[in-house]
Amino acid sequence: MDRRRDHRLAALMNDAMFGRSEEKTLYRAHFAEWNEIVRQQEPAWLRARREAAFARFEALGFPTTRQEEWRFTNLAPMLRVPFQLAVARSERSLLEEWLAPYREWMAHHLVFVNGHFVGEIPAGDHPPRLLARGIRALLREEPDLVKPYLASLEERTTNAFAALNAAFLTDGAFVRIPRGAIVETPIHLLFLALDEGAPIVTHPRNVILAEENSQATIIESYVSLGDGQYFTNAVTEIWAGENAIVQHYKVQRESSAAFHIASVGITEERTATVLDFSIALGGALARTDIVALLKGEGAECTLNGFYWARGQQLVDHHTVIEHVAPHGTSREFYKGILDDEARGVFDGTIVVRPGAQKTDARQVNKNLLLSTEALVNTNPRLQILADDVKCSHGATTGHLDEDALFYCRSRGLDAETAREMLTYAFASDILNTIAFGPLRRSVGEWVLTEWPEGEKLKELL
Repeated sequence: MDRRRDHRLAALMNDAMFGRSEEKTLYRAHFAEWNEIVRQQEPAWLRARREAAFARFEALGFPTTRQEEWRFTNLAPMLRVPFQLAVARSERSLLEEWLAPYREWMAHHLVFVNGHFVGEIPAGDHPPRLLARGIRALLREEPDLVKPYLASLEERTTNAFAALNAAFLTDGAFVRIPRGAIVETPIHLLFLALDEGAPIVTHPRNVILAEENSQATIIESYVSLGDGQYFTNAVTEIWAGENAIVQHYKVQRESSAAFHIASVGITEERTATVLDFSIALGGALARTDIVALLKGEGAECTLNGFYWARGQQLVDHHTVIEHVAPHGTSREFYKGILDDEARGVFDGTIVVRPGAQKTDARQVNKNLLLSTEALVNTNPRLQILADDVKCSHGATTGHLDEDALFYCRSRGLDAETAREMLTYAFASDILNTIAFGPLRRSVGEWVLTEWPEGEKLKELL
């Protein structure tokens, strides 16, 4: 308890010592510079939206620990860094080595380097009218196609980072699954961070549209190819039309010095089904906000998550599931492992509006602390404004079971292997829900590779 209070006091002192006007000045200079670059290259409506978004960002300002939503996540270390906007390099082409780790994946890969689209690799045939391209190219060639989908998230939230993303929108993925299409091959959006010699900031923006009766799997990966310091500020919006089925996986494996802020907005129409799975493994500071709106009757939503933090990492997930229509179903299951001096935050809210009768909602967060110095703040919440619903929530935090450790030791395992086996068992029940086999194996092997006894454990599993 004393340690938690110390963290809080330190965060407040950092906020007090660090004037937020300095960072706003820096981003104001960036925005003026950016406007000069793109002024002649984009339509007037987009320029107007950029300016409105930046005005909104300036009005909101960067969050501080005095705000309830950010009280456990102090942004001061990130805001001290004078990030420069990442620029597109016309000479940059897609390199084979970047995709080599994903060659076993049968997927439509769209590759972005430092926030800019560099190439697309089709994997076999795909349904006619499937559209999967970089947003920047579409803004040049078919701006009216993109126009309706680039303004909604930052306008309906008080999220300063979403507004900042809209102001600096440079590139990202635009995916449209046509009505009635079943896309068997997953679409992989791969965002690679390359060291440019100075800290950079990128603002990827992804739009995923699943039209009526369509079905697709989208994997969004953020991966570092170095150990440099940079800042990713990503926004993804998902619209699921009537009876559409979307599986969306977001895998964050940024460098240990990087900062990752992301917002995911989900809107579901009648009887749509959406799975969002957040996997957070990297970054010095990582925060993901997920807001799911079950707008249509009978919509189903699943939010799953897995986070593993070590050293002095901070991993924060804030989720909101909002039931607006009747007969909606939502399931939320997040698991976290924290070691060393790492800190975790889980804040999940389920809102049931007055008209959302017959809602069925469940939320669970479980955390495993491997060190006495690790810390997690978990806050599951329900706001129920209807009277005929089934809702539950719960959270647990604990250490490895001593009896189970003793049993493993009695079967001949050394202490470290026994510890890692039980930790992997804790993670496996959430990782095993990843339906796309290559991704499930990739995440599992990556976790094992990071452990001292991982190779031995692979032989035992």
